[in-house]
Amino acid sequence: MMMEMQYNNNNNAYGVDEYMLQDDEWDRDLLLDPAWEKQQRKTFTAWCNSHLRRAGTQIENIEEDFRNGLKLMLLLEVISGERLPKPDRGKMRFHKIANVNKALDYITSKGVKLVSIGAEEIVDGNVKMTLGMIWTIILRFAIQDISVEETSAKEGLLLWCQRKTAPYRNVNVQNFHCSWKDGLAFCALIHRHRPDLIDYAKLKKDDALGNLNLALELAEKHLDIPKMLDPEDIINTPKPDERAIMTYVSCFYHAFAGAEQAETAANRICKVLGVNQENEKLMEEYERLASELLAWIRQTTPWLENRSPENTMTAMRRKLEDFRDYRRMHKPPKVQEKCQLEINFNTIQTKLRISNRPAFMPSEGKMVSDITVAWQGLEQSEKGYEEWLLSEIRRLERVEHLAEKFQQKAATHEGWAKGKDQLLSVKDYEKASLTEVRALLRKHEAFESDLAAHQDRVEQIAAIAQELNELDYQAAGVMNERCQWMCDLWDQLGTLTQKRREALERTEKLLETIDQLFLEFSKRCAPFINWMEGAMEDLQDIFMVHSVDEVQNLISAHDQFKVTLPEADSERQAILSVHNEVQKIAQSYGITSNLTNIYCNITPADINQMWDKVKKFVPQRDGTLQEEVSRQHMNEKLRRQFAAQANIIGPWIQTRMEEIAHSSVDLGGALEDHMTQLKQYEHVIINYKPNIDKLEGDHQLIQESLIFDNKHTNYTMEHIRVGWELLLTTIARTINETETQILMRDAKGLSQQQLNDFRSSFTHFDRVTQTTSQTFTGTLTQHQHGLITNSVCFFRE
Repeated sequence: MMMEMQYNNNNNAYGVDEYMLQDDEWDRDLLLDPAWEKQQRKTFTAWCNSHLRRAGTQIENIEEDFRNGLKLMLLLEVISGERLPKPDRGKMRFHKIANVNKALDYITSKGVKLVSIGAEEIVDGNVKMTLGMIWTIILRFAIQDISVEETSAKEGLLLWCQRKTAPYRNVNVQNFHCSWKDGLAFCALIHRHRPDLIDYAKLKKDDALGNLNLALELAEKHLDIPKMLDPEDIINTPKPDERAIMTYVSCFYHAFAGAEQAETAANRICKVLGVNQENEKLMEEYERLASELLAWIRQTTPWLENRSPENTMTAMRRKLEDFRDYRRMHKPPKVQEKCQLEINFNTIQTKLRISNRPAFMPSEGKMVSDITVAWQGLEQSEKGYEEWLLSEIRRLERVEHLAEKFQQKAATHEGWAKGKDQLLSVKDYEKASLTEVRALLRKHEAFESDLAAHQDRVEQIAAIAQELNELDYQAAGVMNERCQWMCDLWDQLGTLTQKRREALERTEKLLETIDQLFLEFSKRCAPFINWMEGAMEDLQDIFMVHSVDEVQNLISAHDQFKVTLPEADSERQAILSVHNEVQKIAQSYGITSNLTNIYCNITPADINQMWDKVKKFVPQRDGTLQEEVSRQHMNEKLRRQFAAQANIIGPWIQTRMEEIAHSSVDLGGALEDHMTQLKQYEHVIINYKPNIDKLEGDHQLIQESLIFDNKHTNYTMEHIRVGWELLLTTIARTINETETQILMRDAKGLSQQQLNDFRSSFTHFDRVTQTTSQTFTGTLTQHQHGLITNSVCFFRE
């Protein structure tokens, strides 16, 4: 349809406006310029005969031989290759008019608008109308389909002549009349395609007749182009007939176009073969990279999915170090391979699409989507593995802490309970005096106080054992047996204590005297000893904190404890004063018997010794707490140092993403300028890599220090890594897309304006790119909330 519309316009321009004007714009009685009419007669007659001879006939007189319409219909059949309606064979006028009408109807059916040309005028032998009709046929079937560099018909033929004769001296084709008078343009066309036929260097511009005769004779003899022009007519006419020249020149175009098309086809075949070979290499490389990457993923995923716990912190730390090595050394090259694989796949598809070849279909399971799914599974396993590692490390830390605490408390309790069952089973009161019985009774009361004081320790031991069982303590069996033995012993002590009290109370009725001072000493001594034992346990207790505030709380509690020391010292002196009072009474009343406290085995020396230990442990506790304060301050320094860098790198990555997104939607400028800008962005990004590595180093120190939170920044190393990988992928993909556009532009021969129009029509797709940085920020917020909930501190990836 576009060809027909174009032809209609051309026909109006060249076939109608000059020779076939509307009835109100031209005088039907006016005659053609005699020189032009002569040239058109000869040229059009020769052109018609060049086609009619293929049907075994010709014409002599153009206005006479077409009057019956038979040879006109035959001419149309030969040049179109189509069959026309069967002609009328009668010799009457209406038969001739019918045949001419059939020919004119066929011409009209090809999209040609015939103005002021009727069958009656052809039948009557009107020279002007006959020549106009033949010119219309020449335009439609010989000139309209000529197309050169987006121009067609007359402009295309003129451009073809200009391109072919451009290198030749004294040739300047600007039209189809005066530019051909000296004959050099015809000779240049012949020499351009058949340099063996003519020696162009010997031609002279002032020998127009010789040049024209040479060109016409060579064209007739070697190119099968009949002589359609008369050299004398061209030379003697100030302005040769444009239609005659165009008709003759079109024969040169059709004579040489076939050879050019064959050569072009051969070149295209060679180019296609080369492109196909290159595409095959790219496809093989894609298959190789895809196979290697998938094999690595299949090999790595089971390792990341292995959740077999270790029994020691050393083994778990070794696993954590192996995982860090994987994140630092093994995974980054695979990320690059995955990105390159996607780029190669897009490049292959683009080249195949440009070559009009079917899309590339990788082997089963090796599609980009398959690799993406496998990679997502790998990252999911990786995330779960890291969470599991950190969780296991915290569990083992807790287990080791509780196990050591269990050992301490169990050892203390076992040391206290050792031999208590034997002492409770002794029937020494049967041979004791009244005083001794009372002493035994008071001693038993002191023991009961001591027993009640140890009730909390037994409950703590049982609670620790239960928590260790819940944490899957590896030595839970041995621990449970030991705990059960202590509980059974505790129940036995309770039973024995009750039985001994009952026996002593029965004996007490026989005994009336008792040493009140020893009893008081024993009663006051036991809680104080228990307090000192508890104080020593607290002063030696192993603590586990994660912040300066927690250490400060411990220091505050320790300071409060130190405040109670004067009061405890007063109690100690009071207890010792009871024992001293016994000595004074003994001296006052002259008691010479062995004054042994029968109610307890604790002596003032034992109290003083334990008190000295308490005082010794206090400064040691101070030093331990201060060391922990220093360590927590160092941890806080690491947090701030990491936060300072992360708060710079995170916005920097987001800014680069926005710059890349903005450059992608900016339609101004050439693609090469846009590629240069993208390469500059890529250079800046690559040079920024040391900052990421430094942040990784700080993150390594934080991990080694077992720091699990950072309130000074919302960025984590996990998010920085994600942003960095996204930035690398985005700049690589944008560069690849720009290179693809350059390839498509060069392959299709698009101008800059056409490319800008094409890109403008797809601007709305680019809005997706503009949301990349917003997606990055949203991902940060979402991941941060999830990480805080799980009490696991990840740093931006």
